Order: sequence, then structure tokens, then C-alpha cells
Amino acid sequence: MTGDTPRFTLTLPACPLAEAEARSETLESDLRIAALAVAINETDEAGSLWETVGWFAGEAEAKAARDAMNIVGAVIAPVPGVDWVRRSLEGLAPVAAGRFFLHGSHDRATARAGGISLEIDAGTAFGTGHHGTTAGCLLALDRILKCETPQRIMDLGCGTGVLAIAAARATRQAVLATDIDPEAVRVTLANARANGAGHLVRGLAAPGLKHRAIAAAAPFDLILANILARPLVALAQGLSDVLAPGGLLVLSGLTADQIRWVAAAYRNRGLTPVSTGLIGHWATLVFRQPKRKAPGPNEGSGAQ
Repeated sequence: MTGDTPRFTLTLPACPLAEAEARSETLESDLRIAALAVAINETDEAGSLWETVGWFAGEAEAKAARDAMNIVGAVIAPVPGVDWVRRSLEGLAPVAAGRFFLHGSHDRATARAGGISLEIDAGTAFGTGHHGTTAGCLLALDRILKCETPQRIMDLGCGTGVLAIAAARATRQAVLATDIDPEAVRVTLANARANGAGHLVRGLAAPGLKHRAIAAAAPFDLILANILARPLVALAQGLSDVLAPGGLLVLSGLTADQIRWVAAAYRNRGLTPVSTGLIGHWATLVFRQPKRKAPGPNEGSGAQ
């Protein structure tokens, strides 16, 4: 999302979830004029139908996107003059995920004494912890930290920084938070400072894994990647390359019907499935990198 104010919406008619997700990706990145923000909303639970909504700065941009999509029944409407951040905050109740407790500034008084409370407000980047993918990652992180002590951690596609901040607070280790969107990195660092983790979270704007700082920080003991199914599959080789022997990889941003597709991409790179979690339609997968085989008695000794 950019800093422009959304003034018009383009709503695409309800369709099956996979098609709605494909439309969302097109609105976000494939069109000449991309939407400022995109959401998919379930409109018929029984029929599993979802509508796709894009927000645009002007009517001309919304019309251009509608014409490019060429979908019958697409509707353009002006956005009422309301404070959408305030309105969204009013509808977000606190979320408990294992030891983690997420709340907005409007619910600061509800922060519990035990565990780790994080204050994240809706704003210009994705990820308040209320989405099933983010909550699923937090639950997976909580389970991992009960028996693992990762030291080198990366949050790929950090959004508002929920996962990076949670990992930093829980482990007291430095976390590399990356996102393709510089605005997401800015928001992550601001949220890290506000949540007492500014000294632990390092932000980096980078497309995927293509940055020398990522290569320099690798290999990672724990990688959190809450993005989308298609880029997760595309990054399977790269993520397995930067994951340390015995390291854990938490994947989300995929739906239940995409589990087999995404999981196969990582099994084919030699990673071992650890767990699968579901929150509604959304899935969270955990994989482990096998530890390297110890050298045999004659290996590495120069014996012929």
C-alpha cells in the first residue's frame, strides 16, 4: 500500500477462493495501475464464494483496472469520507496465540500481565495478527520455542513486523525482517521500537532473497515466511539454501487446498514436514532442514 488516500473501490463479483486469490494478485501486481490495497471477503460461506475488492486513489485508476480485468459485474464506488484506520481498529479484538497477545492501541488496557503482549495497529502495511495466516505463524512459533533456541532468525515478507517482533521479544535474538515494500519495512521498524524490540529487529527492503545482506546473515536457524503460495513455491530452492542444517521453516499465506502443492515443493528440496496447522481456510506449514550427515571414518582425511 502506498501513502495515497483510497477514494474509489473496485469490487469484483463473488467466485471460488482460488479464483478470488488470482484476481487479488492481478490487482496487486500484474496491472499497469496496481491497487493501493486489495482484500478478499467471503460472501457465501455455504457456497465458499469470495469477492475481491481493490482500493484506488482515483476513479480513473479504478476504471482502468476494471477495463483491464474485463470481468462482468465489476462495480466501482466512491469511498465514504471516514477514518478507515479508526474504523478497522474498532472491529479488531485482541488475539491470543500461545504466549503471544496482540492488541491495538485502542485495547491497550486489555494487555495481560503474563506472556508477550504486542501492540500493532492497522495502518499502511499488512499484518495485525488477526489474519489466520499471521495467527497460525505465531502459534507455530510458540510451539517451536518450547523446545528450540534459534539464534539466527529471518522474517521474510514482514508486513507490519508482527512475526519479527514476536520472535525478537521471545528469543532476545536479532531478527532480520525483509519485505519487497519499503513502506512495510518502515512500519516494521517503527512497530519494533514501539514494542521494545527496536535494538533487535533489522529491516531490509529486498525482492525475495536477492540481497547481499541476506546472504551474509545466512544460514538461518529459523525462517518465518508469511507471503502467498505462488512465491513460496518459487522461493523453495532459495529458502532451503539459506536454512541452516537442522533449521526450521514456517510457511503461511496459503489456503488448505494449496497445502499439497506448496509442501511438495519443499519436500523435493529435501526438507522434512514437521507440522500443519489450519485456522479456517488458512494453513501454516513447518519444515525442518535435515542435519548434515557426519563424515565417515575415511571421509575428509585424504585417504584414497
